[in-house]
Amino acid sequence: MTTYVTPTAEIATVRTSAIKLHGEDGFAGMRKAGRLAAEILDAVVPLVQPGAVTSDIDDFIRNMMLEAGAVPATLGYHGYQYSCCISLNNVICHGMPGDKALREGDILNIDVTPLVDGWHGDTSRMYLVGDVPIKARRLVDVTYECLMLGIEQARPGNTLGDVGHAIQTHAEKHRYGVVRDFCGHGLGRVFHDSPEVIHVGRPGTGPELRPGMIFTIEPMINAGKPGVRMLDDGWTAVTRDRTLSAQFEHSIGITETGCEIFTASPKGLHRPPY
Repeated sequence: MTTYVTPTAEIATVRTSAIKLHGEDGFAGMRKAGRLAAEILDAVVPLVQPGAVTSDIDDFIRNMMLEAGAVPATLGYHGYQYSCCISLNNVICHGMPGDKALREGDILNIDVTPLVDGWHGDTSRMYLVGDVPIKARRLVDVTYECLMLGIEQARPGNTLGDVGHAIQTHAEKHRYGVVRDFCGHGLGRVFHDSPEVIHVGRPGTGPELRPGMIFTIEPMINAGKPGVRMLDDGWTAVTRDRTLSAQFEHSIGITETGCEIFTASPKGLHRPPY
């Protein structure tokens, strides 16, 4: 049975099995953190070019967070050494920045989480490097559509199964695989909180959505099968069949009438090409 709680000072920064129902202060904190996260993803657009080095993009993101009075939530998280995740081509998630240069035709996901006044703004977008093949662009388009169809189901009285079903149905209609090994999550003063947001499901199943819930929806869609393989670094997840993968992520809050997207692009750069 799902338990819902109003976060007190004692549990606000602690992960529990209960789903936290936040008040207006939580929504205000998430708006500020989410806006900075979205501004960062807007700002990196001109950096994503053939020849760009992903570690330079990571440096830019870290500096932008620090200049805004935020800190990168990923830096030092369970030993992770970077200020963002950059997942290239067949990398599903948690790709680590490095000295590899981007090449014409690459696709990549950039995932950022600035910690602003104790609140986590978690979001990611896909980027296209130069002239990208049509099959890769189609994967990126469908993945964005999956995200938004999931968000359409995020309203009071619906369930997380409704969200997952909308995503799964659309992806599989295009013969893509929906990754099961990673999921969205509750968010707020805790980086990864309850509930887990699975991107597949049956309508009417799973926790009921109630006003005050804050969580991410972040479908990872593979051009082939949904299988995952972990690299030896312990972080990088790649497609088992070496096909391309794409992901988009928003942080949202359930309202009385629907949901609020905290991480929408201020410049309207919702999906590529930007």
